[in-house]
Amino acid sequence: MDFPKFLLGDNTDYPTAIFIIHTDYPRFIINLEDDEVEWLEDFTKEDEAELTEEAEKLIAEATAFYDREISRYEE
Repeated sequence: MDFPKFLLGDNTDYPTAIFIIHTDYPRFIINLEDDEVEWLEDFTKEDEAELTEEAEKLIAEATAFYDREISRYEE
């Protein structure tokens, strides 16, 4: 099954939180309420250096995805 690169998520146990789920490697979830990122992958020390630069790009893409989705609801 193919999934979109990003998904929006919410949960009634966290009524003020909105989550963005990144489904490609490296998989992660961002809680937009507090900008906390939870990585769903295990990384080696070598991966961490490369991941730092890539993470900034992916988080910016996730934020742009959220902004785009919200603007579509407002139309």
